Amino acid sequence: MHEFETHRIRHAELRRAADRERLAREAAGARRAARREETAPLGAPGAEPHTDRPRRHRLPRTA
Repeated sequence: MHEFETHRIRHAELRRAADRERLAREAAGARRAARREETAPLGAPGAEPHTDRPRRHRLPRTA
């Protein structure tokens, strides 16, 4: 019985930690989006890519 209660407590702690991390990521994303809106010219969308090409690594991977 003690192991089950320990498991439940640990599970609750992990869920709370995951919720805090998710909220922190959402807040950081909102701040990033607000900065993009401030720097974008009027009528222009935020940070759109300039070309339709996918991003490529600068150097090929070594063996």
